[in-house]
Amino acid sequence: MCLSSMTGFARANAIHAGLRCDWEVRSFNGRGLDIRMRLPSGFESLELQARNAIAGMFSRGSISATLTLTQQSATLSLCLNEANLQIAIAAFRRIEELTGASAIDGVGLLNVRGVLEASGISDNAETLSAAQTTALETLSRALEELRDARRSEGARLDEYLRSHIDEIERLTEAARTSKARTPEAIREHLRGQLLRLLEADTTQSKLDSDRLYQEAILLAAKADITEELDRLKAHVDSARELLVSERPVGRKLDFLVQEFNREANTLCSKSNHIEITRIGLAMKVAIDQFREQIQNVE
Repeated sequence: MCLSSMTGFARANAIHAGLRCDWEVRSFNGRGLDIRMRLPSGFESLELQARNAIAGMFSRGSISATLTLTQQSATLSLCLNEANLQIAIAAFRRIEELTGASAIDGVGLLNVRGVLEASGISDNAETLSAAQTTALETLSRALEELRDARRSEGARLDEYLRSHIDEIERLTEAARTSKARTPEAIREHLRGQLLRLLEADTTQSKLDSDRLYQEAILLAAKADITEELDRLKAHVDSARELLVSERPVGRKLDFLVQEFNREANTLCSKSNHIEITRIGLAMKVAIDQFREQIQNVE
């Protein structure tokens, strides 16, 4: 199973017994699964089945589904609403009284909303049932197309995520092999600091090398980042395992990025050398880029 995005769009349509059924489905980022339906009058009973179909296919994302029904002209059945016609005639006659101009016109009356009506789909139970079945079948196709679109976007996301994970791993190894982490390097760094502090004191001719070494060892112990580097490597391995998982992994990746951030912050706080600090800051940038990308992972 490839990685799936939460962004996608799909359309599907079908024609049955002169009725055109069009579904438009859109999907965006979401913390959970948020479904919004727009159904035409008379088709409200489809909402529960439609929601179940969406929930059965997706676990995360803000999904909106809109159904549009169009009666084909070849099978259009019209009827005259005489009550509305009488209201329209009365209105036209009042216009004649107020303006003195002839206002009643047959074609004009037919154009008045509500005078000429198309027979409703819901007027016939059998027709309504067939239309609902067609609508659900069409929705199923639209959802399959949406799933394909989200997976296609997910494949592109996968490439970006792997590149960020590779960068985090590279920086982890750079910190692990840095010469700035050795006790000898720490001792030399400490020697330089003490020399600067004592350079104005001419009474001090030399430094106590044993004491200097002891202080270097203490600082090295406090600045030891071995555990942080080991955990970062473990998190890198976990991220790669999640990317090939058969289940949605967006929430787990979101949690994992918090762990990455925690270790990178500790790395910077323990740093005893500008090289380690630079590595830690670069790692935080890579982790933030990783975090931005996973916001769209299902």
